[in-house]
Amino acid sequence: MHRPHAIGAAAEEQAARHLTARGLRLLARNYRCKGGEIDLVMADGDTLVFVEVRARAPSRFGSAGESITAAKRARVVLAARHYLASQRLDRPCRFDAVLLDGATLEWLRGAFEAG
Repeated sequence: MHRPHAIGAAAEEQAARHLTARGLRLLARNYRCKGGEIDLVMADGDTLVFVEVRARAPSRFGSAGESITAAKRARVVLAARHYLASQRLDRPCRFDAVLLDGATLEWLRGAFEAG
């Protein structure tokens, strides 16, 4: 039996290692507010990067990228706005995704917009 929480935590750790190896700096993990959550908050130079991590074993149910629905994007954007307000930050931001499909890791910079 697979434990979804353990799989998600391992995927987030793998994504964090991948991004820090490419020069990003980890600021927060699993930032939560009412109605939203961000898996990783990172800094890429002066830009804040809100990262959604999705892991899927190869299956007939679709890819990791296909699992980022409009509702999920809205929850990430809501949490990002909360993070910015709570930290009193006014910096450039972007929304990235790290997709793990089986053994394949894909980093999508600017995966979606806040609008």
